[in-house]
Amino acid sequence: MKKRMGQIGIVCMGVLALVGCGQGGEKSAGGKGESGLSGELTVYTAIEEELIPTYLESFEEQYPNIDLNIVRDSTGIITSKLLAEGKNTKADVVWGVQASNLLTLEEKNMLAEYSPEGVEEIPEMYRDSKDSTKWTGNLVTASGITVNTAELKEMGIEPPKTYKDLLDPKYKGLIAMPHPASSGTGYLQVSTWLQMMGKEKGWQYMKHLHKNVGIYTHSGSKPIKMAANGEFPISLGLVYSGIQEKQNGAPVEVYLPKAGLGWDVEANALINKKNSESDKLAKAFLDWAVSDDVMKEYHQAYGLATKNEKLETAKGFPENFEDLLYKDHNLRQSAKQRSEILKQWEANFAEKAEPKK
Repeated sequence: MKKRMGQIGIVCMGVLALVGCGQGGEKSAGGKGESGLSGELTVYTAIEEELIPTYLESFEEQYPNIDLNIVRDSTGIITSKLLAEGKNTKADVVWGVQASNLLTLEEKNMLAEYSPEGVEEIPEMYRDSKDSTKWTGNLVTASGITVNTAELKEMGIEPPKTYKDLLDPKYKGLIAMPHPASSGTGYLQVSTWLQMMGKEKGWQYMKHLHKNVGIYTHSGSKPIKMAANGEFPISLGLVYSGIQEKQNGAPVEVYLPKAGLGWDVEANALINKKNSESDKLAKAFLDWAVSDDVMKEYHQAYGLATKNEKLETAKGFPENFEDLLYKDHNLRQSAKQRSEILKQWEANFAEKAEPKK
């Protein structure tokens, strides 16, 4: 197992060296052994690079004769790639892409119905409708405020703990945030603000926030890394990433606004292909992707797996983490308004986007 995990890392690093961190990585996770299923499966995913080998360990133990071609990028880029490829896509399944993006693919008839084993144990808000299961959630991703307290202390500035705090002029140029067009994390935050505050007040809020933002990154996790190293001491991004940096020794704190956290669901889906030779393999993968073994890994990493009733609170997360989510966030509305929202956001705020590589 260690050898095979090492092979994933080596191929991944080789690709990253060619195209840049997190951009279009394609990895092979083939192995040897005995299994009832064998063949090749292509999986498109937006799961964080460093978590993929850990998650896949239990799959490889169960299906050692299935060779996985993992194509990894940010949610926005994976979605755009699938839409561009259309019926000619190489993807057999989508794994860990935000549900609001999968709903866009569903509208284009790119997803096939499939109810994985154990889907009934997942709450309805974290999966597709009862009548049509075209996507199933693994875990909830939520956005908070991660702050480098050491840097702010040196500046003599108190850290922001609420959305309102972020508008204070003293934070001008100190905030990093993911770009909503290329990062699912950025879009879930923007979409939540618009639903939480209402359209008019939401856009007005972002105009004020824009004055304090120093950069919009194309990676969802990059703002947190910037906060950890002090480049931009305040960041908006995944709670998971902030907690991970703190556990790794960075001088950061993660604040969770009481108004409600922006959130989405990392979900899986079967690509709609006629006469697909990989259909059995794809369904086996989707069954595994919501199995108890990997759910435990999701929960420890992100703090909230979709099947979490029997799981202990993940290290570093508050016990009431699920209660802090903005409950009225409508994923279908988020998906339906995506093009309109991104067009307006680009027109107003793209001037501070980091250059694309």
